[in-house]
Amino acid sequence: MTASAESSAVARTPVSGAPGFFIVGQPKCGTTALFEMLRGHPQLHMPVKEPWYFATDRQPLDSEGYPKTLEQYLSLFTGAAPGQLVGEASPVYLMSGVAAGAIAQVRPDARIVAILREPAEFLRSLHLQSVQDHVETEKDLGRAIALEPARREGREIPRHTDRPHELMYSEHVRYVEQLGRYRDVFASEQMLVLIYDDFRADNEATVRQVLRFLGVDAEVPIEPSEANPTVRVRSPRMHELLRSLYLGRGPVAAGAKAVIKTLTPARLRRDAQSALRHRALYAKPHAPDEQVMLGLRRRFKSEVLELSAYLDRDLVSLWGYDEIV
Repeated sequence: MTASAESSAVARTPVSGAPGFFIVGQPKCGTTALFEMLRGHPQLHMPVKEPWYFATDRQPLDSEGYPKTLEQYLSLFTGAAPGQLVGEASPVYLMSGVAAGAIAQVRPDARIVAILREPAEFLRSLHLQSVQDHVETEKDLGRAIALEPARREGREIPRHTDRPHELMYSEHVRYVEQLGRYRDVFASEQMLVLIYDDFRADNEATVRQVLRFLGVDAEVPIEPSEANPTVRVRSPRMHELLRSLYLGRGPVAAGAKAVIKTLTPARLRRDAQSALRHRALYAKPHAPDEQVMLGLRRRFKSEVLELSAYLDRDLVSLWGYDEIV
């Protein structure tokens, strides 16, 4: 935290009822599994995932069901028992250019948890997820990343994409820049940066590390959970059929979507759609294109070197970048 930010934080009073800790990202790094493992803790109150409230620069174009005002946001967290620590997880907060400062305005005493993953594997997983979620139509990772300059100019963006910012792949792995935004407004002891490899290897140990960081009982029983598995589309035809329904294409799909929209809350619809797509459509992914992956590792080696120094941890060796020339 800078000196000016520190003096500003002292002057601010935390907003009553706002979360006291935030899992800020990245997506596809185990944030969902971490959220689920934490929310069962008796001293924590985590009723909702991904409200996205503080990432005003990363809101989906269809933002129905997301809180628009602070009052709406705070209403998501009512019901906490006395003494419970309130928390939320919105992986978009790390990439957002404004979320860190906005969180600090509301909770200058907040604790921040981030999880980072080796850049090439992260982008591969993110790209597959974007294809599944109808955000991305280019199924080849290399070509999708090559489209980024055009997409920055508003070209080559899929027609039905409601989260075009997700297509700016290189922006997702500016880890040091992203962490720096939080270090500018929060003290170092308020931040915990985890590495995805550690979580995959022993998620129970990682969760207990987080519990100690939050200052709650770290010895409670923990149910292990699998961190986000990378998957691929199983049936392109079924995928397109469900996509048409999801987007309301055609008179039948549009009518069905209108009925569902009328009868079902927005968040419940999103959860049900996600569950249906995963059960019906997805299988283990094909092996990655090694040339594409090598190209990504060469491109982002400088970022890994900088991150290693920033966190004082040898991620270069852990992620195999010492063999990348």
